[in-house]
Amino acid sequence: MDALFGEEYQALRESVRALAEKKIAPFARDVDQAARFPQEASDALYGADLAAAHVSEKYGGQGADALATVIIIEEVARVCASSSLIPAVNKLGSVPLILAGNEAQKDKYLRQLVGGKGFSYCLSESEAGSDAAAMKTKAVKDGDHWVISGSKKWISNAGESEFYTVLASTDPTLGAKGITAFIVEKSDTGVSFGAHEKKMGFRGSPTREVYFDGVRISDDRRLGEVGSGFSLAMRTLDHTRITIAAQALGIAQGAFEAATKYSHERHQFGKEIFDFQGVQFMLADMAMQIAAARSLTYEAAVKSERGESDLTFFSAASKCFATDVAMKVTTDAVQVLGGYGYVSDYPVERMMRDAKLTQIYEGTNQVQRVVMARHLGDLL
Repeated sequence: MDALFGEEYQALRESVRALAEKKIAPFARDVDQAARFPQEASDALYGADLAAAHVSEKYGGQGADALATVIIIEEVARVCASSSLIPAVNKLGSVPLILAGNEAQKDKYLRQLVGGKGFSYCLSESEAGSDAAAMKTKAVKDGDHWVISGSKKWISNAGESEFYTVLASTDPTLGAKGITAFIVEKSDTGVSFGAHEKKMGFRGSPTREVYFDGVRISDDRRLGEVGSGFSLAMRTLDHTRITIAAQALGIAQGAFEAATKYSHERHQFGKEIFDFQGVQFMLADMAMQIAAARSLTYEAAVKSERGESDLTFFSAASKCFATDVAMKVTTDAVQVLGGYGYVSDYPVERMMRDAKLTQIYEGTNQVQRVVMARHLGDLL
């Protein structure tokens, strides 16, 4: 695939894979078992300018395009899905700023993001998941300031990130058209965090509730026009669903490689289990499905970079297809390893647990199918 896009992408893949193998993979098991933030990965990614590579060179970033960002996330997820959420969440949190922020906002916050201060995204609430427009968090205008009250649920890297893009209702009577986006800082008075969620997978990425108790911020923290927040949130997801597809690709690739290696090491009935046609068919299906998912994901990344009219369909399709593939591939990888696949001595059981979340967050795969159905006309 890299050959279709140019040697620079192959060089990027090789460099990120080398870094991931050396500085991230050795800690992946402990990160998962201890449910701790992957600080080693964070240090390595920021040190190599990969934690926010999507940020323009104008603000100190690498100016990585959407495909390059996909490759970075994919290669990190291949060894540690939790660590791949560092660049993925940084992009998710900052895309609203990139899309709707003014020059002063971009210069202030994107430079700090590149410098090591993470950026999270606050959209979901306890009663507003797939139905994001039903959010209860409010922002009330008070002179030249806004006062934000409410809470956000399932926030990735909450407490670790310094900055938060927060969607809040500024006019509940208008529904989706009464939602506005703001930048909230961790240090703002009234910001606090709930307990760490005890998750099935992605245990190394802290998921916490974020509370806003009368958080008072100036109007220069508002992103875009009042009432444009929901539209901005949906535009953001068009670009960032692709990063979830990239995570899924990496997880699937890692599981496929582990299963293939094991199939040559494990002997039964006097020969490698790879020599049994049943195992060969499973591995062949894995490879085929990953290749198909990679093609769709890379195509979506190119459309994201170009801002093409059918981006919404392809971003939803890539997220839905790649994550379903990751779940199938990791489940089959556990089967290939048999009893060893079910214990933590090998990474495939962790990969299977991690894969499950990719089918759920940033829009469940059932919602992705709704999105695709609504945009079938873009393909005609």
